[in-house]
Amino acid sequence: MIRSSRPLIGLLMIASLAGAADARKKVKQPQMAPVNVTTIGVNAYLWRAALDTLSFMSIAQTDSNGGVIITNWYLNPAVPTERMKVSVSILDSALRADVLRVATARQVYQNGQWVDAAVQAATNAKLEEIILQKARDLRRNAAANG
Repeated sequence: MIRSSRPLIGLLMIASLAGAADARKKVKQPQMAPVNVTTIGVNAYLWRAALDTLSFMSIAQTDSNGGVIITNWYLNPAVPTERMKVSVSILDSALRADVLRVATARQVYQNGQWVDAAVQAATNAKLEEIILQKARDLRRNAAANG
């Protein structure tokens, strides 16, 4: 009786080891959402993040295939003698900092007319940073949801 139980014990051990191997395969590894989401011609995370970032301004022109967003002039109610216009270009389908370009134009109201004025160098860099951070957050959320 002892001899006949040895093969049975061996089979049970093999089955439990196989089950442990299957359990290791079933452990869900954290996954990242794809970096190159391009159903529109450019990186969808950057596109959505740019639109969200500029949502307080009215949009004059968009081209999702070319990756261009241009706003109308925005007049801040707190500073009625100054207005700004923003242009965003997404140059590639990758989610990288070097594929995003932001250009800002600024005008001030003087003597009854709008006159071009300098934009602080940090303004464009700050807008790019905000858009990139939102795009990364969108990517993380996409990975978490599915």
